[in-house]
Amino acid sequence: MKLFPAIDIKNGECVRLKQGKFDQKEVFSIEPESIAKKWREAGAEMIHVVDLDGALSGKPVNREVIRKILKTVPTPIQVGGGIREFETIESYLSMGVSRVVLGTSIIKNIDLLKKAAKAFPGQIVAGIDAKNGKIAISGWTDVTGESAVDYGRKISALGIAALVYTDIEKDGMMEGPNFRCIEEMAGAMHVPLVVSGGVSSLKDIRRIMEMKNIEGIIIGKALYTGAISLEPAIAIARGAAC
Repeated sequence: MKLFPAIDIKNGECVRLKQGKFDQKEVFSIEPESIAKKWREAGAEMIHVVDLDGALSGKPVNREVIRKILKTVPTPIQVGGGIREFETIESYLSMGVSRVVLGTSIIKNIDLLKKAAKAFPGQIVAGIDAKNGKIAISGWTDVTGESAVDYGRKISALGIAALVYTDIEKDGMMEGPNFRCIEEMAGAMHVPLVVSGGVSSLKDIRRIMEMKNIEGIIIGKALYTGAISLEPAIAIARGAAC
């Protein structure tokens, strides 16, 4: 299983939010590329990068910051946020991004997901953000009536590499993830699940490792606060005793 340290970018800075609320942010670095270097040195196999401004605006805003990250570290980068056009997907992949995460765009335009998955096999990931089991879109500002599990099952059959599932209510709260929902989502998918939201201890990682059909875990605030150290966490994810 892989661990994906997260770098969320807003106004060019590395920040963390609580439950996706943009008015509750904490700045951890004005140079996100330096954070990427830190995670690389700790052994990260892939880094999860989100353009928060892009998620709100519907188009990439922090592209140049992401370019700096790519130039700073050789670690594969997975990018999401504001990717709602095929040309944007092409642009990111040509820059050197390893995987692109499509979120809001697939709710509003599932044909984009189908086209991208066919054109770029192994490089397209779907992202589902949920609140109370329902899908949230547009930077988590709008909650739809669509079941996260039902929709996830449908889109996971379209040739994507993986599906990122984020529990909004747990994100950034340091209270542990919603294990029941994670297990339900993972069991319903045709592709591996990447878990995001609430993982705040090595115990959480061990518990998720016991579940089936999990590709990895995205960890954000727990790394930035020091609740989890990346090196021992990676060792556990790789199956080493720790």
